[in-house]
Amino acid sequence: MFKNLGESGSTFQVIIFQSSLIKIKIMEIIIADKSHSIYAHSICETISDAAQVRGTGIAKRKPEYIISKMENGNAVIALDGTTFAGFCYIEKWNHGKFVANSGLIVHPDYRGQGLAKQIKKIIFEHSRAKFPEAKVFSITTGLAVMKLNSDLGYKPVTFSELTTDQSFWDGCQTCKNYDVLQRTQQTMCMCTGMLFDPNSKETKEHKKIKEKVFKRLKTIKQTLFLKNNKK
Repeated sequence: MFKNLGESGSTFQVIIFQSSLIKIKIMEIIIADKSHSIYAHSICETISDAAQVRGTGIAKRKPEYIISKMENGNAVIALDGTTFAGFCYIEKWNHGKFVANSGLIVHPDYRGQGLAKQIKKIIFEHSRAKFPEAKVFSITTGLAVMKLNSDLGYKPVTFSELTTDQSFWDGCQTCKNYDVLQRTQQTMCMCTGMLFDPNSKETKEHKKIKEKVFKRLKTIKQTLFLKNNKK
């Protein structure tokens, strides 16, 4: 269980209650900078391992890419003291008209404690502060991430409503489902596209979508593409 202790500069302090262990500890979720580059390799390994375990699409990234995000202030890292616990970064496309919160990952030792939700919330707020007029989007196969996005005001959309910047879609080449994206001419994939539009009336009204809707959508996609693979 998490309780937010507030913000101090670029640092968000969160307290973890572990009642079964009668243990309380403080964790920091920080706007990353150059000093956190020492965690880049661990972050990349955690992302790679998660992709193998899940068996679904997670685009891999090199340490140099992660470091560049930290140096530009476009990343959030969660630390338990000096131990890496979680990470997420910002990407911008179409000259800042679109931004994406990508690479959301929590180390296995810290999963199941609500940390991903806290990281997602902070990187989203950081994105909105740095790029207030930008549309924030996400593509994901993870039901948990879809639920987090919905809670923040994202809506499911077709890929045609996302960025047209080809370099974004090229970044999907390391995903195991990239062939699906190619076969559909980038109109559909195993991922679900989600969008937060700050100027949308629908976004301002913000009605959360039930998790069973995302489960149904994911099942339909899996069935569709499995049938196509058998042909």
